[in-house]
Amino acid sequence: MKTLFEKIFSPEQMLSSAEHLEPYGKDESDTGFFAPELVIFPANAQQVSDAFKICRSRRIALTPCGARSGKSGGSLPLKGGVVMSFERMNAIKAVSVEDMTAVVQPGVILKHLMDAVEQKGLFYPPDPNSLEYCTLGGNIAENAGGPRALKYGVTKEYVLGMEWVTPSGDILQVGKKTVKGVAGYDLVGLFVGSEGTLGVATEITLQLIPLPKYVKTALLVFPKVMDAARTVSATLANGLLPRTLELFDELSVKAVDGKGISFPPGTGAALLVEFDGTHEEGLMEELASMDGFASAHGCTESWFAHDESQRQKLWATRRTLSTALRALRRYKVSEDIVVPRSQVPEIIERLKGLGEKMNFPVATYGHAGDGNLHANILFDSPDDRPRVNQMVDQMFRWTVELGGTLTGEHGVGYAKRDYLSLEQSQPLIDLQHQLKKLLDPEGFLNPGKIFPDS
Repeated sequence: MKTLFEKIFSPEQMLSSAEHLEPYGKDESDTGFFAPELVIFPANAQQVSDAFKICRSRRIALTPCGARSGKSGGSLPLKGGVVMSFERMNAIKAVSVEDMTAVVQPGVILKHLMDAVEQKGLFYPPDPNSLEYCTLGGNIAENAGGPRALKYGVTKEYVLGMEWVTPSGDILQVGKKTVKGVAGYDLVGLFVGSEGTLGVATEITLQLIPLPKYVKTALLVFPKVMDAARTVSATLANGLLPRTLELFDELSVKAVDGKGISFPPGTGAALLVEFDGTHEEGLMEELASMDGFASAHGCTESWFAHDESQRQKLWATRRTLSTALRALRRYKVSEDIVVPRSQVPEIIERLKGLGEKMNFPVATYGHAGDGNLHANILFDSPDDRPRVNQMVDQMFRWTVELGGTLTGEHGVGYAKRDYLSLEQSQPLIDLQHQLKKLLDPEGFLNPGKIFPDS
């Protein structure tokens, strides 16, 4: 297969040995290993286009990938074939203070962009937990969110335009460079979140906003998770809008206890809350109001960060949580469900009960402010997986029953494709199939994702 691409790519832009291919056959979803036959590293849109044309004409599966940090199996090469990695297209091409925009390649690490624009007094809000290593191209593919989505929204809100390569190899300029513009169909809205099935971005124009002057952070401690969950609803119902409102249940607290922060005995939950804005006094007033709502719902302690180092210490509990849970049990399945905010206490209570019934602990944490929870089922042996899958099935059914959705930011990918029909009607799924077939009639681009494999 390698010989097919030698006229396009230099030897340094291709990997074909089993040792080098191995990392590209897995991601952070723990849904299996699928070995590709070749990995290619394009340097520009034309190389992407040429590779697409070869794979399309020869019916070779091609799977795009970034940092392989996804949780839904979106970058797994299910059909083998070629993996196209964008990790070497990693230039921040421009940052405009006057226009408040940035132009980047898809392989740019998110944290690198954040640091670059903040040095100029600008702000890029989307902040998935993997920001230290995830790429902008992967964020585009999955429409990534993060803790700050409560106030600022997700990736799609900040994508103005893209250089986009379609499955046919056409190189298009979609969207715009201005903040406003409604000419034609919203193709940016279609392509962002399409999980690498409708093409790939080779250049991205992002909208930025002014960097908030002040940020105030606190960690609120509760005896029970339901107390913390009700505090979330009360905070928003009373007109406060933090930029983050992160929930830890009792297992989450146990996982991070002593790793930078020691929780008091009897802690059953915590909320990490953060406000930002222009006036420091106003933020302190909002934190005080939040503390009042929390106290009314059983909060026993409030820890306020008085400087940046204390703030980072509080945030370390959240950033390390997913990894820390693995110390409690050998395996875990992590799902990012979303329910209406009013249903957060209900879904948490149901999942706790299900875990007790099935004898598998369920750790629930995440972006409670916008109803996006990361429910983690913990278990000790691969032999437990069939029973865990039963729990996942029930979790998804309850989520949809409560008016929610199967995924808030991780995408459907491979991990959730068989559950899509729980949420979406068959005519709606058929319409999406038609869009995929229109742009990729051969089905070579990222096959087997989002929809059940036929």
